[in-house]
Amino acid sequence: MKPTLKPGIRYEHRYRVPASKTVPALYPEAEEFLAMPEVFATGFLVGFLEWACIKAINPHLDWPREQTVGIHVNVSHSAATPPGMEVTASVELIAVEGKKLVFRVRATDGVDVISEGTHERFVIDRERFDAKVRAKAGQA
Repeated sequence: MKPTLKPGIRYEHRYRVPASKTVPALYPEAEEFLAMPEVFATGFLVGFLEWACIKAINPHLDWPREQTVGIHVNVSHSAATPPGMEVTASVELIAVEGKKLVFRVRATDGVDVISEGTHERFVIDRERFDAKVRAKAGQA
């Protein structure tokens, strides 16, 4: 982690929602999802917010050796967004607690605020992380 990794880092990320990021596409093998409206899926919204947080802090890490993984998500999804609309995520790093990073996150679709909340990420050493995952897979 570089000394520049401090609270106050902000980032804004834009993305045009394609049909492949709607609820029916979330788990296409689930008939329940296939029957639901074609709007930006909460699962993909969470990934979009994570993406914005990653983009915000990667310049402040020894990327790609150091990376971050999501460890906690606490967000609303308060408005539906149809495909074709552009969503904007605004994120701010509000706390650095050792290797734990806490973000305030917000997303809009040009009409509504679609999400607000917090997201936490943890800084990892990719090589060590992969070794632990391989060891765990060997126990399965």
